[in-house]
Amino acid sequence: MISALSWVRKGAAKYVPEVAEPPSKEEIEELVNTDSVDKSGESEDEEEMDVDTEKGDADADAAVSQALAAAKALNNDQEGDQSSAFVQNISDGLRELDMDHYDDEDGGIDIFGKGVDLYYPSNDMDPYLKENTEENADDEEEEIEDMTIKPTDAVILCARVEDEVNLLEVCIFEEAEDGDSNMYVHHDIILSAFPLSMAWLDCRPQSGEKGNFVATGTMGPAIEIWDLDLIDEVQPLLALGGKKRVKGKEKKIKKKFKKGSHRDAVLGLAWNKELRNVLASASADKTVKIWDVVQEKCAVTLEHHTDKVQTVAWSRHSPELLLSGSFDKSVALMDMKSSSESGRWSVDADVESIAWDPHNEHAFVVSLENGMVQCFDKRSASSDTVSGAKTIFTLHAHEKAVSSLSFSSVAPNFLATGSTDKMIKLWDLSNNQPACIASQNPKAGKIFTISFSEDSPFLLAIGGHKGKLQVWDTLSDQGVVNRFGIYGNRN
Repeated sequence: MISALSWVRKGAAKYVPEVAEPPSKEEIEELVNTDSVDKSGESEDEEEMDVDTEKGDADADAAVSQALAAAKALNNDQEGDQSSAFVQNISDGLRELDMDHYDDEDGGIDIFGKGVDLYYPSNDMDPYLKENTEENADDEEEEIEDMTIKPTDAVILCARVEDEVNLLEVCIFEEAEDGDSNMYVHHDIILSAFPLSMAWLDCRPQSGEKGNFVATGTMGPAIEIWDLDLIDEVQPLLALGGKKRVKGKEKKIKKKFKKGSHRDAVLGLAWNKELRNVLASASADKTVKIWDVVQEKCAVTLEHHTDKVQTVAWSRHSPELLLSGSFDKSVALMDMKSSSESGRWSVDADVESIAWDPHNEHAFVVSLENGMVQCFDKRSASSDTVSGAKTIFTLHAHEKAVSSLSFSSVAPNFLATGSTDKMIKLWDLSNNQPACIASQNPKAGKIFTISFSEDSPFLLAIGGHKGKLQVWDTLSDQGVVNRFGIYGNRN
């Protein structure tokens, strides 16, 4: 299944990504001693487990000693018997292996043959290398070409789970002038837990320099930030929160949450494009956290919801404003300049997704678990969460949960909705009177995530239960052309 996806800004990816260096001994030790993911699913502040660091070596030594003793005993018991030769062979064999000094470095073993030319003074003199020089050069050139990401390539990040393997795939979508397209996985990253959310960002941790990164939220409490310009990377560039292992008394190891960490799954992520070092997260622990990725720490923790927080979204027009939607059936607007609540709206079901209207600084839409989509004006917030605030419109969009929403960045009033009823629908919201202009069953199973590209704003990426990433060129539908074709120039 595909649980989350995100487009990468064109030109942000390195032309030829680098192959990551293998982790150093110090990095491996740090990785072992740090739990970025609580795989047990427990939410207690501390867990303990007994670890005897000397037990493994002691067991191995005891096994060897026991084998030698047994062989010696058998040899003594059957002395004079014809079968004693067989037992003696066992004893001699064990002594020859010299297991007591098994871990000692071998000294004086010549691994090179004598009297045979096993190497040549230079590669030019090696006939095997000489014959394959041109062929190898062609292969290397072809390999570099395959790894190249052109500035015009569309890059889509896809969180996919296949056969219990959690993957982050970096996919290339190539548009063709003749209408045909090509999509393939450029490289992938193995994630530590089931992925639930992601957000692309261009801010490098610590330095703040521009780059190509993604933040991922999983079933664990940590947020992992990966460098997308590295191939074969085995550990994230940064883990925000999560658990770490600390040694306690009596050789016990305790697992404690890092300072500022979420205590449960990270359900939603949102990067602030104006304040590039700021990342917001929503969690099943009922909190929203604001992270500074340059300082690598949690700056603010908000506890304004009473149930799981499913989604967060920053305003494009006022970057200090943050919306959050929760299973407590409410949407809250937070002003992060003062870390105070500016408004709240009650809804009729669990919130699935939130999206600000990019063409109206005051409006946002909310999708619900009951198949409804509602639009609100941020100026109409009600202090009475029981009666709620007046909606701009209410739309019965789908028969089941509306899992995802996405606005086109260039065509005003153009909204896409995806649902667990397996359908994608395209809407014209003109005059606050929504009209469905196109719909499609992309054969992706239950739809979990959709997203319009900002560089090619009529391309809609789709991910669902069947696990196959799809891209719908919505301008191929006549209904879309009739309503929004005037915005279709992608240059």
